[in-house]
Amino acid sequence: MSKGDQKSTNKASNKPIAGPKDPLRSGAKPAGKAKAPSTQAATADQPETSRPKTKNVSKTGRPGPKAVPRTINSNPDSNRDENLTSEITNMEVHHHPQLEHKPKPFKEYLLEGFMIFIAVMMGFIAENIRETIGNNEHVRQLTSQLARDLRADTAQLNVIYRAEKKIERYNDTLLNLLQQPLQKADTRKIQKQVANSHSMWLFHPSSGAMAAIKNELHLKQFSNSEIISYFVGYERDTELLHTDQDINLQYQRTYLDPFITLHFIPANMVAAFADHSVPTGQMRNLTQGDLDQLAADMVLIRIVTHEMIRDNVQAKTDAVEMLRYITRQYHLEYELKKGKPAGGKQS
Repeated sequence: MSKGDQKSTNKASNKPIAGPKDPLRSGAKPAGKAKAPSTQAATADQPETSRPKTKNVSKTGRPGPKAVPRTINSNPDSNRDENLTSEITNMEVHHHPQLEHKPKPFKEYLLEGFMIFIAVMMGFIAENIRETIGNNEHVRQLTSQLARDLRADTAQLNVIYRAEKKIERYNDTLLNLLQQPLQKADTRKIQKQVANSHSMWLFHPSSGAMAAIKNELHLKQFSNSEIISYFVGYERDTELLHTDQDINLQYQRTYLDPFITLHFIPANMVAAFADHSVPTGQMRNLTQGDLDQLAADMVLIRIVTHEMIRDNVQAKTDAVEMLRYITRQYHLEYELKKGKPAGGKQS
């Protein structure tokens, strides 16, 4: 064997059977610069699912272009974050233009302030007008009701005045009869006049409108008037009249009732209070002292009756004056025309 054949045999025996060794796997250090591994060697360690399926040899037998490996991204959140970042990057940003505010002239500020002042004043005036119209209507209703109440009071006082004047005459007649001695006394007439004197007429004023007006005295239509002074005078005289009535009622219960129950027979009592003539002059257990005591008691009763008549007249005078005042002050002439005149001649 020649030396040339021996060298070729040695080369052949030193040739590795398997593929070329990977210097990284064998742990040997590459000599000099290591060549970059091919795409197939780089992807050799990846799993089957991520290893791209490419053909490097074309149909003509020539090597084709190198295939780009495809990898499956196992983190879907990263794709969503990349899409969101891309959208934010492509978002258009609108900037507000910077407007230049030039200072207004002083006259323009003055004009705006004046217009605001005029608007406020017009609103205030309109509100006052509306409130005044409403208050005037409310005052008219209250004063109209007061006028009707005063007409009713004066009519009632006229009736009471005439009735009390008759009772006063009965008292005078009874006093004259009691001045006679028992032997000459007309006991039949005495019983009749005692029953007539045992009577009284009560006055009940209409105070609804007055109470309502008192609650509305803050209205300038009332606060700037003299109506409260008329209220005071009228209420004072009606209170005196009520006091007279209470005293008269007390005297009748104290003086006349005992005399009637002690000395009247039942038949004469029924006839006397039924406004019939007394059948007989018979009386029970009557003495001269009983007649004298009744005469003294009738003096007090007559005084109270006279005071009732006097206060009745004063109360009616106050009502008439108040009615005339509110008619003139609040222009209620039409209210008076609908009814009879309040003032009338008392008999």
